[in-house]
Amino acid sequence: MAEKRDYYEVLGLKKGANENEIKSAFRKLAMEYHPDKNQGDKAAEEKFKEINEAYSILSDPEKKEKYDRFGFAGVDPNAAYSGGGGFGGFGGGGFGGFEDIFGDFFGGGFGGFGSAGSRQARTGPRRGADLQKRMNISFEDAVFGTKKEIRLTKDVVCSDCEGSGAEKGTGRKTCEHCGGTGQVRTVQSTPLGQFQSVRPCNHCGGSGSVIEHPCNTCSGSGKIRKTVTLNVTIPAGAYTDYVLTLKGQGQPGTNGGPTGDLYIVLNVAEHELFTRDGDNLWLKVPVSFSQAALGDTVTIPGLNEKLALKVPAGTQPADVLRMKGKGVPNVRSGRPGDLYAEIVVEIPKKLNSKQKAALREFAEGENLDAYSKRKKFADTMKKLFK
Repeated sequence: MAEKRDYYEVLGLKKGANENEIKSAFRKLAMEYHPDKNQGDKAAEEKFKEINEAYSILSDPEKKEKYDRFGFAGVDPNAAYSGGGGFGGFGGGGFGGFEDIFGDFFGGGFGGFGSAGSRQARTGPRRGADLQKRMNISFEDAVFGTKKEIRLTKDVVCSDCEGSGAEKGTGRKTCEHCGGTGQVRTVQSTPLGQFQSVRPCNHCGGSGSVIEHPCNTCSGSGKIRKTVTLNVTIPAGAYTDYVLTLKGQGQPGTNGGPTGDLYIVLNVAEHELFTRDGDNLWLKVPVSFSQAALGDTVTIPGLNEKLALKVPAGTQPADVLRMKGKGVPNVRSGRPGDLYAEIVVEIPKKLNSKQKAALREFAEGENLDAYSKRKKFADTMKKLFK
């Protein structure tokens, strides 16, 4: 099977194109490859399907956002980030949402292409929409993992009618306006000739049936708005933009379809001392001039312990010392990263007379060869002003 082409490439657009650009590009290509203009041309038919698929994703703000962020995985119903909508269903010989896509500038669908599939999509079970929520957590909660509760306001299935939309003891009846087909057909003239336009019935919303006695609780929608409390487990090693998936906690489906998922995107607060780089931690460690020159062992913080850092004699400012396995546990393997200590040599701003005398004595006996950077600087100066 041929590899899918990027949806923006299919429509001849640059990534991030706006709504008007997407619609204009689709209109032009759909006119060119429409099956009614290319009868019997299999290549044109496949091209038209590809264009229709690309438009069905990029014209939907929610699907477009997922595609821009996750690529095909974001809109594939079998992938982790799927919105569950798929590609509108191109199987069974139909074109999926063809009528809906063309409706805004052709006044409806075209006879013979996807009519049965469209009605089935409207009346059959449909998966509920996915939801996304950002969650702020502390640096410590991300590193060690924790359990949290979140409150979320969303649609839930009405408990009184169990999602049917009808009062108990009542049901639905066939729509009198469309005879149960869910569609109203008209003939319309366009620059391409006459086309049979198929629109969803306004009275039944394309379902082919209507509720005689709507449920008083949900007014016939089968859903109510409710604030729920959910338990969230944050794994050790989580990081900013890490995505937690709560299956079945999105919006309820339609006509008995499954509930969508909830994606929680983490936002981790910064730490006052540590800087995180993947599973590694960075820490600036201030030491005195004498500690850097003579060497010393200094106490530094770890994630949940005090650590003894050995500073070798002659340590320079910005030197980095590594402590293996003292970083953040990997969110998948649990293997910890490393801790990198960047040395900051601090020069005292105030000295007493005894300290000043000692430093002057030290300076008088200094050897330039002991300072490689100063020596290199001095040699360069000599070359410049020879």
